[in-house]
Amino acid sequence: MSNDIETKPYSAAEVETKPDVYEMEHVEQPKMNDPSGFKADAVEAENAEHAMTVLEAVRAYPMACFWAFFMSCTIIMESYDLFLIGNFVALPAFTLRFGIYDAASNSYVIATKWQSALQMSGQLGALIGVFLAGPITSRIGYRWATLFGLMLMNATIFVSFFANSLPVFFVGQLLEGLPWGIFIANAPAYCSEIVPMRLRAPATQVLQMFWAIGSIIVGAVTYVYNSRSGQSAYKIPLALQWLFPTPLAIVMFFAPESPWWLVRKGRHDQAVRSVERLGRKSRLLNPSETVAMMRRVVEMEESASAPNYIELFKGADLRRTLIVCGIYAAQNLAGNLIANQAVYFFEQAGMSVNTAFALGLITSALQMIFVMLSWILTTYFGRRTIYLWGTGFNIVMLVALGIAASVNTSKASQYAQASFGLIVSVMFTFAAAPASWVVIGETSAIRLRPLTTGIGRATYYIIEIPCIFLASYMLNPTSGNLGGKCGYVWGATALICWVTAYFCLPEMKGRSYREIDIMFKRRIPARQFAKTDIGVLEDE
Repeated sequence: MSNDIETKPYSAAEVETKPDVYEMEHVEQPKMNDPSGFKADAVEAENAEHAMTVLEAVRAYPMACFWAFFMSCTIIMESYDLFLIGNFVALPAFTLRFGIYDAASNSYVIATKWQSALQMSGQLGALIGVFLAGPITSRIGYRWATLFGLMLMNATIFVSFFANSLPVFFVGQLLEGLPWGIFIANAPAYCSEIVPMRLRAPATQVLQMFWAIGSIIVGAVTYVYNSRSGQSAYKIPLALQWLFPTPLAIVMFFAPESPWWLVRKGRHDQAVRSVERLGRKSRLLNPSETVAMMRRVVEMEESASAPNYIELFKGADLRRTLIVCGIYAAQNLAGNLIANQAVYFFEQAGMSVNTAFALGLITSALQMIFVMLSWILTTYFGRRTIYLWGTGFNIVMLVALGIAASVNTSKASQYAQASFGLIVSVMFTFAAAPASWVVIGETSAIRLRPLTTGIGRATYYIIEIPCIFLASYMLNPTSGNLGGKCGYVWGATALICWVTAYFCLPEMKGRSYREIDIMFKRRIPARQFAKTDIGVLEDE
């Protein structure tokens, strides 16, 4: 297509009210200060993305949706193992093999310190993994970094499977966490980079759906094996982890690299081929123009030095880093840990073992359904709006949970606690969690994205590890024994997250990465993002 950008439609009213902009775009192209000419194509591509509807974007980028789907599948492995360990502490065969006798409950339980240690071991490994993911991905790309993680996952499962003591089990889970860190750092970044603007929300929200799918698989497996008394009750669920890495590695071997990553490396011809593989050429998609749009953003962010962690804490990037870290940290502070320990929570609320496992499975199934419903929600409402309303609703439910646990013990109280716990878990995956993934994928600068998502997820684990100890202490009958009263604690932390988000979380719905870059550089207040106009020719 010609570099002439006169094809951008303007109404008569717009020509009257914005004569300067009209003249710049339609009369004097040299005003773009674009000696190479590619910025004109960049404007065309950005205008095309703004004009697309969601359905048009799906039709223009069918393979981008396909590859985002499979990249998101890697999240199943962290979800599966995390929920599996959460269920093991309530699994009779596991507690009988590794637990201690509790006279008060006349049963075997995993000691509080080991209950917490096992649940944080994978997160500790993932904390190391996310710091490795940024430099590795910046150097070799999302595709090869993911393949490396999948092969590493295959190897580390052996340690947990053959563990015959809690210390060895701890080491096995820690090692499994290393590839988790790579997957969780790369998946939201890759998904947000390969799809057009209108698909950024559903493409990144798929991550939460696969998180729910992992918990559904765990719920089904442990529900089947919870009545078994031998080692197979926990060995077989562990072995099932081998079903995921190799098939995913075969599929991801054929995946295209992120065109944004290729542009950052100066490999523009390969970036064009990557865009061609992600979409299909039509009036809505011109690969050369799309790469020109990427070049424009990358050149705006250009720096003399290679991307490094120090840059994340300088200038406008500091604010972006804090938003990503804050939104990740809030995932642990708004009651989500009740979902991660759903079966154990239901047991402590007074449910029988079978009922607790059944409720855990129902919770996971509802989470998957509500994640899919959230795709519709984000099409019509902004990320900020969804996050604030969703978190606000959960604050009310958490306080109600605490109140239900504070009244006299009865069947009604137990059912109320179970109900409020289930509602909190499901509503988190309907509003706050999906919105969080979109914010994580959109906020960071393109140049620093692998590093920003990595350090953001590291913040998640740094907050989660002490929270796991706190959650285990509050629920364990040999320790805090708070049961549903933990709703007061999580309600208070969720309120802090809500207040922080109200003042600090910007609205980025319908914004190109160029527009987001400019608004952060101009230090636009969070509550003004949605009202700020950025011209198509502005680069700073």
